[in-house]
Amino acid sequence: MPLPSPLATLAASPIAWRVNARARRGPYGPRQASVLSHAAFARAKAEITRWPGYAPTPLLALPGLAKALGIGALWFKDEGKRFGLKSFKALGGAYAVLRQVQKVIAARTGIADAPSADIAAGKYRHYTKDVTVACATDGNHGRSVAWGAATFGCRCVITIHAGVSQGRADAIARYGAEVRRIKGNYDDSVRQAAEDAKANGWIIVSDTSWPGYMEIPKDVMQGYALMADEAMAQLGAERPTHLFLQAGVGGMAAAVAAHFWEAMGAARPRVVLCEPDKAACLFASVAEGRAATIAGDLDTVMAGLAAGETSPLAWEILEDCADAAMTVGDAAAGPAMQLLAAGVGSDPPVVAGESAVCTLGCLAGAMRDPAIAKALELDARSTVLLFGSEGDTDPALYETLVGRPADQVRAA
Repeated sequence: MPLPSPLATLAASPIAWRVNARARRGPYGPRQASVLSHAAFARAKAEITRWPGYAPTPLLALPGLAKALGIGALWFKDEGKRFGLKSFKALGGAYAVLRQVQKVIAARTGIADAPSADIAAGKYRHYTKDVTVACATDGNHGRSVAWGAATFGCRCVITIHAGVSQGRADAIARYGAEVRRIKGNYDDSVRQAAEDAKANGWIIVSDTSWPGYMEIPKDVMQGYALMADEAMAQLGAERPTHLFLQAGVGGMAAAVAAHFWEAMGAARPRVVLCEPDKAACLFASVAEGRAATIAGDLDTVMAGLAAGETSPLAWEILEDCADAAMTVGDAAAGPAMQLLAAGVGSDPPVVAGESAVCTLGCLAGAMRDPAIAKALELDARSTVLLFGSEGDTDPALYETLVGRPADQVRAA
């Protein structure tokens, strides 16, 4: 059947793909469990699910789009409704901020794991007011860290790079954070934030890792795993055959893939890492067999994925369970966002931001190429799970790319 527009435009977008020959299908091993585990996740889940405003985000069935693509079922986890921050990042950065604040309180009072409700109510303000957390961001992680700092009573400094939109910068500043803009790309901002933190005695709360900095990113990723846990519960007995996951530095993809792998063992879903072609460090990692770094300005409209350095921690997971890596060009973002906003057949309209649709672009491209579809075992029996990582985190850009504001889409 003819593909509905803009799906035809989306499916025709150039893609690149690479199979990971190192992927294995055995049980979740000790190497992976040292990074992420259900045992450590239980703590994150118990904490985050107690926060005011917590609710599982919707898991949407998209049968119309699944049929048009030629797969059996398509599920879309809509993270645009997460804690009012419009992004899954709310789960990670804020949780890691809390863990660091609790450690400061414990060091100064001897009280281990002070309740988050007491911290948020100001009971430990005498100790938290002198704490400063900091990070670099493309937008969404910084918003989560700033929200966490405002909630748990500490200061916050966020470093952004030249390509971050003013709308995203303003959204961070609304939580009381000091926002510093530098020249360069995302990886430059990561280095600058780390240098400033070291010079000033601040606590870096990063979603990426580097040698000597590993523990805090684990907390960030364990927070991310909550959306995978929710999705498994919402699916009931059904399990996806494929996960198409946004890469970035790899933290979100690792958290989701690890959660399914530990739960399902050798029956885990196939994992496909998806990136914009201008910022494809995981694609390079699969090619090189190591946590790779790429050069360039990383100037992609999919701003939340504009990373050039793979997180070594994430690679500990993804090296063994990423079955393939794919890239897609920026030209796919608008049609993918429009397609979700309009809905196919009886599918509900979905507000999905630029970084949220990278996976749909890769999936559509794969289904238009018989060789890729065969290699990934994608066919009419497949059940694919996508994570809509953000909503309209930049409302002005969303309206430009979709042709109408997000509120109109939601009201449709």
